[in-house]
Amino acid sequence: QVHLVESGGGLVQPGGSLRLSCAASGSIFSINAMGWYRQAPGKQRELVAGITSAGSTNYADSVKGRFAISRDNAKNTVYLQMNSLKPEDTAVYYCKAKASTIVEPLQDYWGKGTLVTVSS
Repeated sequence: QVHLVESGGGLVQPGGSLRLSCAASGSIFSINAMGWYRQAPGKQRELVAGITSAGSTNYADSVKGRFAISRDNAKNTVYLQMNSLKPEDTAVYYCKAKASTIVEPLQDYWGKGTLVTVSS
C-alpha cells in the first residue's frame, strides 16, 4: 500500500501564492508519474499538472505560466507551486501517484486532498 499525504493548502488572497506538497510513503518499489488534480464544488475532478519520473511536465491550459510542478524522487514527494492565484483556482487539490510496491503491481493511488481557497 502507498499512502499519499498532501499539505500546504489554505486561504489566500487573489494574486497570492501557495506551495502544495505531497509525500508518498509505504512499501514503495517505484513511483512513475505523479500529478495534481483539483475538484471545485459542483464540478468534476480535473488534471492540474503532471510530472513523470524523468521530470517531463504537463499542465492544464488554465494554470500554464502560473503553476509549476516539481518532484524530489529521493523524498518521494511532489510539489505544486501556485502563483498569481485566482478565485477560480478554489478547489480541493488531490495528489495522485502511479506506483508499485514490493507486493502490488503498478496502480494509481490518491491522497485525501487539501483545500485551497482564493478569496479576498
